[in-house]
Amino acid sequence: MAALLFVVTLSNGTFAKGVYQTGPEFIAEVFGNDTPKAKSLLLTPQLKEIASQILNRQVRGLRMRYWQSGLNTAWIMEEIGKELPITIGVVIRENQIVQVKILAFRESRGWEVRYPAFTKQYQGVKITPELALDKHIDGITGATLSVRAVNKVATLALYFHQQIAPKTEQESSTLAPKTP
Repeated sequence: MAALLFVVTLSNGTFAKGVYQTGPEFIAEVFGNDTPKAKSLLLTPQLKEIASQILNRQVRGLRMRYWQSGLNTAWIMEEIGKELPITIGVVIRENQIVQVKILAFRESRGWEVRYPAFTKQYQGVKITPELALDKHIDGITGATLSVRAVNKVATLALYFHQQIAPKTEQESSTLAPKTP
């Protein structure tokens, strides 16, 4: 009986940790054979200040990498759950989330955020002028900090997408034929 309890306890969290998909695999899945080169968003003091508000911690670094093809952007970010980082991929099109995917999870609790039953809630979500998600995301009992981390990354990806969206819209309008 004790051995069975040990196996059940071990399987609950230990095997949930790990890398589920690498960053390059995620980008290839999102963009297929036409994988764009990575671009960088310069993190100005103003962008850092707003990103710090969204994440509720100081943001460091000079740039944020992203991938863009047409109106689609993909972002790979890390945010701390309880103690360790969660690597999260976010795909955005026309200022709304198309996909959220947990790429790597390193903690023993909260790993349930990786399941599509949770991540599909983000589809179609936008950011409000108050820098919040426009839709309530249902939490997971025992995974509160992991859910908060995913919400923060989703919000930040939407905000960063808005910073490059005018460029994206201009590019697509110059490529599209104009009607008289």
